[in-house]
Parts: sequence; structure tokens; C-alpha cells
Amino acid sequence: QVQLAQSGGGTVHPGGSLSLSCEASRNIYDDYTAAWYRQTPGNTREVVARISTYDIINYSDAVKGRFAASRNRAKNAIYLQMNSLKPEDTAVYYCQIKVIRGLESNEYWGQGTQVTVSS
Repeated sequence: QVQLAQSGGGTVHPGGSLSLSCEASRNIYDDYTAAWYRQTPGNTREVVARISTYDIINYSDAVKGRFAASRNRAKNAIYLQMNSLKPEDTAVYYCQIKVIRGLESNEYWGQGTQVTVSS
């Protein structure tokens, strides 16, 4: 089992920046993919950024050029730097990792962090 602890987030004015962190409760020795999702009330959770096992990062069109995801394998952590924030970025953000062992994978989620962009 892996617990993911998120930190960061908060409230910022449009155009501002925030960062999110997500740290695993233990060392992860297997390959794993990582992702950041966000969810607004009444909507399904949508992916914001994905990090492959080869550290290839893909972003949704909504955040491309403004958000930067990264991973620190030594710290078993992933991060999301959010710049030029817009009111439509307001959501609860979740980190997710998928640990891969052979043909099996196990998915873990952070507890969620509120990001509010408001003037």
C-alpha cells in the first residue's frame, strides 16, 4: 500500500502561481506512472498532466504552456507548478500514481487539494 500526501494549493488572483506537491508514504521501487487530475462540483475528474515511466509528460490543452509537472524519484514525489492561473483553473486537484509490477498495476490517489483562482 502507498499513501499519497498532497500539500500546496490555496487561493490566488488571476495570473498568479501556485504549486502542488504529492509525496508517497514509502519508497517505490517498481515502475510507476503519475498524473495530476482536477475536479469541479458536478463534473468528472479530468486529467491535467501525465508522467510516463520514461518521464515523458503530456498536458491537457487547457493547461499546456502554463502548468509544469515533474517527478523526483529519490523523494518519491511528484509536483505541479501552476502559472498564469485563470478562474477556470479553480478545482480540487488530485495526484495519482499507478505502480506497475509485471502485468499488474495498482492505483493510488492523494486526498485532494483545493485551488481557487479569484479576483
